[in-house]
Amino acid sequence: MSDKPSVLFVCVHNAGRSQMAAGFLRHLGGGRVEVRSAGSIPGDQVNPVAVEAMKEVGIDIADQQPKVLTTEAVQASDVVITMGCGDACPIFPGKRYLDWALDDPAGQGIDAVRPIRDEIEKRIKGLLAELLPGNA
Repeated sequence: MSDKPSVLFVCVHNAGRSQMAAGFLRHLGGGRVEVRSAGSIPGDQVNPVAVEAMKEVGIDIADQQPKVLTTEAVQASDVVITMGCGDACPIFPGKRYLDWALDDPAGQGIDAVRPIRDEIEKRIKGLLAELLPGNA
């Protein structure tokens, strides 16, 4: 069992918001946080506009694949961050749940996705400061 904090990002398709958040946390956390992402109804691929938006800030998420949300993933995580999946996310006692109300980048152009990406980055930096006090 790892002593690193673990975070699970969940959105419906695991193709946009949760993938960008996972990309930021992997990048900014520098291996100090275990990162997972999943979707209640995973898409076929990561949103190409989300990939493009992340590439603009030097983070490559093109190799990621949407994954189905499992009970095991939730149980293995310390913090579960949902992004618009509503009741599809299982709730377990003892877990910390956060709901980030973010616009869905699906079907949006790069100009609409950039502010979503920037808001996710801001929230990830705040999360890192909580998870790794004194290190972020």
